[in-house]
Amino acid sequence: MDNRHLNLTLFNGQHIPVIGLGTWQCTADEVKEAVNAALEAGYRHIDTAYLYQNEAAIGQVIHEWINSGKLKRQELFITTKLPFTGNKPEKVEHFLKLSLENLKLDYVDLYLIQFPIGFRGEDDHDLFPRDANGKLLLDFDSNTLTLWKAMESQVDAGRAKAIGLSNFNSHQIERIVQTSRIKPANLQVEMHAYFQQKRLRTYCKKHGIIVCAYGPLGSKGRVDFSARCGVPKPQVADVLDDPVVAEIANAHSKTSAQVLLRHLIQLNVVVIPKSATQSRIRENYDVFDFVLTENEMEKLSQLDKNNRTFIFDEFDGVPDHPEYPFIIPY
Repeated sequence: MDNRHLNLTLFNGQHIPVIGLGTWQCTADEVKEAVNAALEAGYRHIDTAYLYQNEAAIGQVIHEWINSGKLKRQELFITTKLPFTGNKPEKVEHFLKLSLENLKLDYVDLYLIQFPIGFRGEDDHDLFPRDANGKLLLDFDSNTLTLWKAMESQVDAGRAKAIGLSNFNSHQIERIVQTSRIKPANLQVEMHAYFQQKRLRTYCKKHGIIVCAYGPLGSKGRVDFSARCGVPKPQVADVLDDPVVAEIANAHSKTSAQVLLRHLIQLNVVVIPKSATQSRIRENYDVFDFVLTENEMEKLSQLDKNNRTFIFDEFDGVPDHPEYPFIIPY
């Protein structure tokens, strides 16, 4: 088995590659090298966000590849996201147009609402707005249903082929599904061997929503990132060091990272591991020449600890917001 361009099919017939490059925490220079390395390795799915502030660098690389004739636009799957400060219907088109300008594209393949809670920014650059006392300015008037209608308009206008959600719980998704004209095509959430989101995956399957896993390797890079930013060290999932994963990896002459990614892919979950290291970018993509057995899949399934680590509590006041998504199990 060597399906190097294995895809899943969104409800609208679009094909989304099962593995993409995550770019959170990448600087402009890092992301240029990472995207070049990823495209060379065979990746055709790149995940970014306006909030990451690296879209322009990604756009430069994509532009160079397309202009040189090495790639056609239709061979790529590009995902970006509405920032927290864009969670108003009147801001959706504005922020998507900014992203398209940065990415040097006429459309994105997938546009996501990044979080169900909005922030009250003063301008396009005020991404984490605070008052005079340093308190984060949360938006308590955001309405995800009217916000979703503005997302649907981006599909109508041809600026996004598909739209979806990130970090929403099943109740929040259900409200949108019940009132939508164009349903969510994708849900992007934290998922790894210690947090397998089984009930949320079942819910999404019922509605034909493809799930994408961020942090599929536990996102250890957040520790160094937090230290650089001067914020408290986050909890991370040590899935890469799990002995069960190591044993399975040894049996296939693969790395633990490759086994963890393969596990999710065989669950029909899209994975977007982030790395700025070229060797790891190549390694993460080299997961199509082996298959985990039923017994191995069961062993990995039993590792689930319901260990959510992305809880957004670094943003003061967010866990107390009425739309905070993680107050229910899924």
